[in-house]
Amino acid sequence: MVSKLENKLNFYDEFKDFYFQIIRDFKFDYQKDCKARDYLSGILAKKNHNWIIENIIKSFRNQIGSKPAISIYGCGPSLKETVDTILRLKGRNFFEKFINLAANGASVFLRERNITIDAIFSDLDGITKNEFNYSNFNIIHAHGDNIEKLISFEKDILEFENVIGTTQVEPIENVVSPGGFTDGDRILYFIHKLLNPSQTIFLIGMDFKNIVGKYSKLDIKSDQEGSLIKKKKLRYAVELLEWIKTKIINEMFFVNSEVVSDKFKYISIKDLLEMVNS
Repeated sequence: MVSKLENKLNFYDEFKDFYFQIIRDFKFDYQKDCKARDYLSGILAKKNHNWIIENIIKSFRNQIGSKPAISIYGCGPSLKETVDTILRLKGRNFFEKFINLAANGASVFLRERNITIDAIFSDLDGITKNEFNYSNFNIIHAHGDNIEKLISFEKDILEFENVIGTTQVEPIENVVSPGGFTDGDRILYFIHKLLNPSQTIFLIGMDFKNIVGKYSKLDIKSDQEGSLIKKKKLRYAVELLEWIKTKIINEMFFVNSEVVSDKFKYISIKDLLEMVNS
């Protein structure tokens, strides 16, 4: 039986038209997505009996609601400059004012800077087991191309208490389907029904131009121009963020990023520091 909170996170019915458009456009394999979902579900089913998804989601909801500001970190090229500038001007304690949610490899950079990570949203292709065990929560996404990663991280998933599994196909009992496509936009899809209306959301390193940040994948050594497929994924991410924004009443700002859509508000690092200190 799907729990009440688990059902609240499931957004598949609303999102499925987008999902099928995406798999047609990229020629993804629906059956492989289902296979990955089922494999992750099987891992979660083997966890300690103390792991109850309703309780984990409730704990996650309480965590993200515990501060007035949420920062979502992407792997874009502005990530390093933005975070390092804040560290230089305000120090590490400034980041304690936020709930810090990292998209995949952005967590590698945050861990390098000793910044607390409240949750990592990842399909496991941009993190190591060091990041997995550094975060307070891990929201693990299963799709047709990452089954080998699920196998590699199985022991860590079994041993780490605060794990939530996600899929992009139909949800099943212990795996939710929150909508979204890339790790970055999926964060907003996952949290949009868990937010307090008064919370402010800041997007850092969430760049959707053609340059891919070095933290996007473990084998990337420097920022580089994205492949044609990556550029198409970034365009989809912008479209999906525009859509989910219509369902979020919270104030949301891109920090130190180039403008990619007139649907969003953009602020400088200085603006962020003034807003959070006020």
